Amino acid sequence: MKEEPQVVNWKFNDKYLDILMYAAIAPSPSQQGVTKPLLKWAGGKTQLLSEIVPKIPAHYSRYIEPFFGGGAVFFSLRPEDGIIADNNPELINLYRSVADDVDGVIAQLRLYENTEESFYAVRALDWNKLSFSEAAARTIFLNRTCYNGLYRVNKSGQFNVPYGRYKNPRIIDESALLSASALLKTTTIICGDYKSVLKENAQRGDFIFLDPPYLPISDYSDFKRYTKEQFYEEDHVELADEVKRLHELGCHVILTNSNHPMVHEQYQLFPIEVVQTKRYISCNGKGRTGEDIIVTVPPKPSFNVHVLLPPLPQQVKLYPSTRYMGSKNKLLTEIWAVASQFKFETAIDLFSGSGVVGYMFKSQGKTVISNDYMAMSSVFAKAMIENNDVTLPQSEALALLEPTQWNDQFVQTQFQGLYYSDDDNCLIDIIRANIKAVKNPYKRAIAMAALIRACLKKRPRGIFTYVGHRYDDGRKDLLMSFQDQFLDAVDSVNAAVFDNGRLNKARNGDAMTLQSQESGLVYIDPPYYSPLSDNEYVRRYHFVEGLARDWQGVEIQNHTVTKKFKSYPTPFSSRNGAVEAFDLLFKRFRDSVVLVSYSSNSLPTADEMVAILAKHKPHVEVVPVNYKYSFGNQGHKVGNNKNDVQEYLFVGY
Repeated sequence: MKEEPQVVNWKFNDKYLDILMYAAIAPSPSQQGVTKPLLKWAGGKTQLLSEIVPKIPAHYSRYIEPFFGGGAVFFSLRPEDGIIADNNPELINLYRSVADDVDGVIAQLRLYENTEESFYAVRALDWNKLSFSEAAARTIFLNRTCYNGLYRVNKSGQFNVPYGRYKNPRIIDESALLSASALLKTTTIICGDYKSVLKENAQRGDFIFLDPPYLPISDYSDFKRYTKEQFYEEDHVELADEVKRLHELGCHVILTNSNHPMVHEQYQLFPIEVVQTKRYISCNGKGRTGEDIIVTVPPKPSFNVHVLLPPLPQQVKLYPSTRYMGSKNKLLTEIWAVASQFKFETAIDLFSGSGVVGYMFKSQGKTVISNDYMAMSSVFAKAMIENNDVTLPQSEALALLEPTQWNDQFVQTQFQGLYYSDDDNCLIDIIRANIKAVKNPYKRAIAMAALIRACLKKRPRGIFTYVGHRYDDGRKDLLMSFQDQFLDAVDSVNAAVFDNGRLNKARNGDAMTLQSQESGLVYIDPPYYSPLSDNEYVRRYHFVEGLARDWQGVEIQNHTVTKKFKSYPTPFSSRNGAVEAFDLLFKRFRDSVVLVSYSSNSLPTADEMVAILAKHKPHVEVVPVNYKYSFGNQGHKVGNNKNDVQEYLFVGY
């Protein structure tokens, strides 16, 4: 019984085995010197060449097309040393055979006749059991003589499209085959998935044409039961991510797809043009027109973030190390590599945290305004960034260890048995009381910074989210006496004090309320919001934050095991809040260079961050930096907490 043709309005051009590939009768290009496509191909881009070709850059390194299909764009351009690929092995065999043995392919095609008997005999052959040239000729013959150029294989991989009954199909186009062979001989032809092809081959300066299976997915839902490999919506999302990677890499990309909302959403950052097209295969005659889109993705501007710079000043290395969550100590080189390419005199470190980035800017001779809502962070900045020349002599540091009658014994009574021994709690109270009597604000800040640092050093993992010492790993810091830790910290802070000839400022306040008339560079390293973990610095450091504030203006939650106090309100505790806060900050500092540190596991996403920043800056760059966080926030995840993330530096200028 003769099979009836199955006709659909879907283009699916690069799968194999259980994959449906639909081909349309496409007109050959008439331009002189243009090599014709060898196959009729559904969704072939011959009719769009006049739209696509003008968008192709005049100069590029290599041509790469990983969803090759009929290759209309490739054959029109005739690029030298191009790379073409598809994951359909029968299709790849065709192009390799034409490149290697075009005479054999032509000779085999001469043996075929356009009869129904010959068609079904050839269709019954298993191409895997034929020679390469015989298999290639079979593919061309079936494509030219089957119903409407449709290509379909069943679950067993057998071609099952019926005979087309064309009176005079052009089975052998010898001039097209010879011209294609000459071009394909200089082309790298790969059978593989587009992601692996691009990962292994794409380089800065390349031009990449992408013609993936089109959206919407629902158009071929009736055929899902026949297929193992499909290009679903999540695949289009992955493809969009790959396009953005290619943009970052410095490639020029052109992508085609249907005029579908999802495509506009995924490529909203790039120019999109809607063009009218014809659908040669459709179950509805009235539906044989449509709209395609062409996405033009220019290479990322050559913003040099890997410039050869001298090492950071030795002064930077004198900043006392901390185990402060989110410290950017390991990213200073990358941060300066970006910042150094702009002319600015004032650097605002809006969320100073450990203070190391602000200190780095001070070491580079910039006027630094350091801000943080955490009092402990402001103490660090007061002692080592705002302070240019005051140190705390050893004799005065030793005097802070002497008992005093003004001791309120607050730590001894409130935190007994939680974090430190009774003797250490007693010494902390003594130092606290004596610090209050220090008149010089910078000496007072040095002493408090040293006390905080001693507390962090003497605390396993340096945080206060648990009680006891179950994470004691025998580190030298834990074996030192609290007195020695404090005196050692005073020495470290003193060594970090230096004069950069600028009037620097430390501020303790909400970043959202900072008003500055200075234009320069604003570095933003906010608490990273993620639904998978919290960003509550107060919860981790409430004890030392309490030291810096002397527990003024906070209410200790005595019902909690750790005796923490309520975290400060911050817009960065929710996704929507973070989006609004970034938008406000970027608007406020629109006259300055904005440099933002952010993590790939945080929200808003990197794409959303770019979109927000682009509202206020004409130029936005994204610099990815590989980074590993130093510890997990749960004991059983330490060393196995998926802490490899992509750290981003967003630059708006």
